Amino acid sequence: MSSRRELANAIRALSMDAVQQAKSGHPGAPMGMADIAQVLWCDFLAHNPKNPNWANRDRFVLSNGHGSMLLYSLLHLTGYELPIEELKQFRQLHSKTPGHPEYGYAPGVETTTGPLGQGISNAVGMALAEKVLAAQFNRDDFDIVNHFTYAFLGDGCMMEGISHETCSLAGTLGLGKLIAFWDDNGISIDGEVEGWFSDDTPKRFEAYGWHVISGVDGHDPAQIAAAVEKAQGQTDKPTLICCKTTIGFGSPNKQGKEESHGAPLGDDEIALTREALGWSHAPFDIPADIYSAWNAADKGSELESAWNEKFSKYQQAHPELAQEFIRRKTNVLPSNWHKDVTKYINALQDNPQDIATRKASQNTLNAYGPMLPELLGGSADLAGSNLTIWKGCKGVSADDASGNYIYYGVREFGMSAMMNGITLYGGFKAYGATFLMFMEYARNAVRMAAIMKQPAIFVYTHDSIGLGEDGPTHQPVEQLVALRSTPNLDNWRPCDQVESAIAWKAAIERTDGPTTLIFTRQGLPQQARNPQQLTDAERGGYVLVDSENTPEIILIATGSEVHLAVEAAQQLSAQGKAVRVVSMPCTDVFDRQSASYKESVLPANISKRVAVEALSKDSWYKYVGLNGAVVGMDTFGESAPAGDLFKHFNITTEAVVQAALDL
Repeated sequence: MSSRRELANAIRALSMDAVQQAKSGHPGAPMGMADIAQVLWCDFLAHNPKNPNWANRDRFVLSNGHGSMLLYSLLHLTGYELPIEELKQFRQLHSKTPGHPEYGYAPGVETTTGPLGQGISNAVGMALAEKVLAAQFNRDDFDIVNHFTYAFLGDGCMMEGISHETCSLAGTLGLGKLIAFWDDNGISIDGEVEGWFSDDTPKRFEAYGWHVISGVDGHDPAQIAAAVEKAQGQTDKPTLICCKTTIGFGSPNKQGKEESHGAPLGDDEIALTREALGWSHAPFDIPADIYSAWNAADKGSELESAWNEKFSKYQQAHPELAQEFIRRKTNVLPSNWHKDVTKYINALQDNPQDIATRKASQNTLNAYGPMLPELLGGSADLAGSNLTIWKGCKGVSADDASGNYIYYGVREFGMSAMMNGITLYGGFKAYGATFLMFMEYARNAVRMAAIMKQPAIFVYTHDSIGLGEDGPTHQPVEQLVALRSTPNLDNWRPCDQVESAIAWKAAIERTDGPTTLIFTRQGLPQQARNPQQLTDAERGGYVLVDSENTPEIILIATGSEVHLAVEAAQQLSAQGKAVRVVSMPCTDVFDRQSASYKESVLPANISKRVAVEALSKDSWYKYVGLNGAVVGMDTFGESAPAGDLFKHFNITTEAVVQAALDL
């Protein structure tokens, strides 16, 4: 029978061989954490390699994602569909083993990690999702949601500010099913971290309200197992297990040094390491007895079968709850969704209100929320400004997690990464809000949602110089350019309550990527529309106002500037000009429409075009052309009432008229 050290050495061998073959990668962390991984995956992790999507599996997140060969080795050895040929193709084009773990490439990879600190933050979101779902669905004798979330993290994750944000909140929310392993090896890319990372990490986590197990020898399986058992017994606090390890363990000349962190060991050193570890097998050669000892397929199938039996009894005892659980976990909207939403949008059009789109957003939540028990909202300490709390909201707390609203505190980045974890977990439609300006804090998490194609909903209010007196520090200018240039991210900036409801509908129905919903602080006039225009608004851009004859000029606008374009069109029409106004609440969705539809909205032969938006002009030249005009911002804002600012920066009806006449 293979010893624990031999099983761990299989990880070390695969990791150093794959990195060497790729001529790049990070062997140090996989070699250093192999013993911890062996104990966790062989003795504790509840998972089924034959069904990586089993609802009640434990979640495992490798937050120090540069150590990706650790995860790939574990998945391969335990029986996932990740053959040895894929490990040989580590870091190569179109392989399932990219340089950092990528969600959707290899089965068993729960989230994309690499940007340090975000993996542990995703894990906090997953643990929170588990706690909320359990509170909503578990009943006496039927704990159908009952598993752990495990995370590995290194010194780099600890240093990143986002880990402070989310680990603090994890303690406050009492996420007792979250168990994190800190790989305390004292090394980062620049060398020994004591010169730049001297925090008392155990005390830091104790101050957060975590259960901390210090001083664990990360190469002693008995100590590791005892720590995990102790962590599992702590039900009201998350646990940090502090494991002292040696980076590059087994390498005679490079273990404990930064040389093993982010570069191949080299053929000569690998030969010495094989000798030191007593590993005599050829590269990528794993003996049958070691494969057999690692394989988790039979155990995983038994665990899932036992859960399926329990769920079958749950279905008999609580049929409606069971049906709702299945609906939510399979991401199916309620059967009456489309009919009721269409009715609501039509009613809005028939009952105009001139309100801020942030208020229209709240009204929409009040309409949609009762239909969607899967909504799990929140705000980064701006609920009263973002208007994200609707009538059916109930806060989630450590003592009662059955609610549907999270008070994230001033943690924009942490909130967004946790939303990604919640969305990856399944069973929820997660939304979270801040001011558009402060998407800057959260940008990398938004980007990660787009990379992973996760339908998180990022709500951004106070969307332009229109927020007024708070001044340029709070007035977004360039942010929407960055968001619109992000692949696979849909960005909606509606012009009134009707487009706001349409934007929320699109975000909720989207399954293949995230959405931003961008709302105003100030009130806006509602626009007139016919039924066809209501339908076309869902296409991201449509003709809102048209001339009787072929247009001479097209005015394109979004959000709070649509009414300026409409007013300008009225003035230009009075002067005998043939004008079309295009409202484009979502350029991303519009760009995906058929060529014939886009041509019907923006005919190629009408080259005189003016775009207007109270943000940076850069997004609009692809629609107006280099000879077109854009009325927008070239500078940062100023502190003043909104009306004064629009005049000061010349974003007015008169400016749009003049730009059109100049063309």
